[in-house]
Amino acid sequence: MKRVQLITDGACLGNPGKGGWAYILRYGEKKREAFGSEPHTTNNRMELRAAVEGLRALKEGCEVDLTTDSQYVRNGMTSWIHNWKRNGWKTSDKKPVVNQDLWQALDEQAARHTLRWHWT
Repeated sequence: MKRVQLITDGACLGNPGKGGWAYILRYGEKKREAFGSEPHTTNNRMELRAAVEGLRALKEGCEVDLTTDSQYVRNGMTSWIHNWKRNGWKTSDKKPVVNQDLWQALDEQAARHTLRWHWT
C-alpha cells in the first residue's frame, strides 16, 4: 500500500462568506495540488471539503498521513463521528449534525484508506 502525505486547508472571508479550499498530495518526489472555491460558505465547510477532495483524488487505497489545521475536522473524524453515526447523524442533544453531507462524504472517502490524522 502506498504511503502518501495529504495537507489540507480551507478558509473563508466572512463566516459565512466567500470561501476556498486546497490540498497538497505528496508521494515520494511526486506532488499534486488542487483548490476550489464557493461564493457563500463557511470556514468549517471549506476545511471539510479540502479533506474530502484530497482523499477523493487518490485512485487506490493508501496509507495517508493527513495534516490539517482544523480541530473541527480532526476531532470530528477521530472522535465525534462514531456517536453521530450510531445516533443516526444526530448530535448528543438530538439535533442534526451540521455539515452532514460533507461528514458523510469524508467518512466514505476515509473508509477507502488507512488514515493517520495530524493537527498543526
